[in-house]
Amino acid sequence: METSRQITVIQAAAILVSTIIGVGVLPLPLFAVRAADSGAPLVTLLGTAVAFVGLALIAWLGMRFPNKSIIQYSEDIIGKWLAWIGSVFIIVFFAELTALAAREFGEVVVTSVLKKTPLEVTVIVMLLLAAISTRNDITTFAYIHNFYFPALLGPGLLIVALSLKNAEVINLEPIWGNEPSGMVGGMFTIAALFQGSFVLTMIIPAMRRPEKAMKASVWGMLIAGGLYITIVVATVSVFGAEESKLLLWPTLELAKATSLPANILERLDAAFLAVWVTAVFTTLFSSYFLTIHSMSKLFRLRDHRMFSFFLLPIVFVLAMLPQNMIHMYEIIQNVGRIGLFITIAYPAVLLAISLIRKKRGDPVGDKPMDPGV
Repeated sequence: METSRQITVIQAAAILVSTIIGVGVLPLPLFAVRAADSGAPLVTLLGTAVAFVGLALIAWLGMRFPNKSIIQYSEDIIGKWLAWIGSVFIIVFFAELTALAAREFGEVVVTSVLKKTPLEVTVIVMLLLAAISTRNDITTFAYIHNFYFPALLGPGLLIVALSLKNAEVINLEPIWGNEPSGMVGGMFTIAALFQGSFVLTMIIPAMRRPEKAMKASVWGMLIAGGLYITIVVATVSVFGAEESKLLLWPTLELAKATSLPANILERLDAAFLAVWVTAVFTTLFSSYFLTIHSMSKLFRLRDHRMFSFFLLPIVFVLAMLPQNMIHMYEIIQNVGRIGLFITIAYPAVLLAISLIRKKRGDPVGDKPMDPGV
């Protein structure tokens, strides 16, 4: 199954931003301050840089093989069986990532908003919404992300800007933190929050100008990474590193402590949660779509829709495996760090071998495209 090339550079960048900005926004400052205290903004910047390396590798590979996703061109580079093993790891990893994002969403909702609603209900509703949405083609997938993109970015920047009136610059010193030894581990934890950007491997074959995938990657990472860094800066400068360590979801507390001018709204947490739910949906939508799209490519099927509901009970069971919230965040951090081998190391190996063996895909236009999906 191939798609017509309709996705622009701007759309690709918007997909990356709305995919990256998701459920991880809430605990992001907590991960950063645990790693480096007042050096949280620096560790976030370094984590963003690590994530960009992985995204750049994916973009480079996509430009060398503009008509294929990583599931397909990996077979050309390292052979069918080795590529099949790598593809299975990709599918399993993103299925688990989808499950953990859904579980984290459920925990936040039943803790902060719907306190009497069973956790299973909130998780299955969000997964069902994502499963139904993945039955569209990749062009509609891009339109959905573009529709929600302004609603995600605008309120997030507004809350950060308004919260800075309560900021204390001294809370950000020293900029390298009091315990730099934890910076490396924190850097990889933050980088793991950007792993949704792997969706670019699926987007490039549908781009009008796949040779500009790197440009879309740079813009996507600048916007998403910039928002993440400003959120951490705002949180640490308002609460301080030590107090931030005591908050389960520091970004949500930042929204609670922020008000609109003239006290039009004394707390922005309700508005923030509404935006956050949308961000969770776009992230789940991307990871779920990437999982079933990769499965269809692995099994050489023309259509991915048959996996939409087939995968749903499996992801739901995975989502309910963590015993509690603490266990869930331990799994999220461990899975995220292990996943860096899949989202950074694996593409790096593929790129190195393709350069050594001088492997390259057909140029755009050499392969006929089927406009149907």
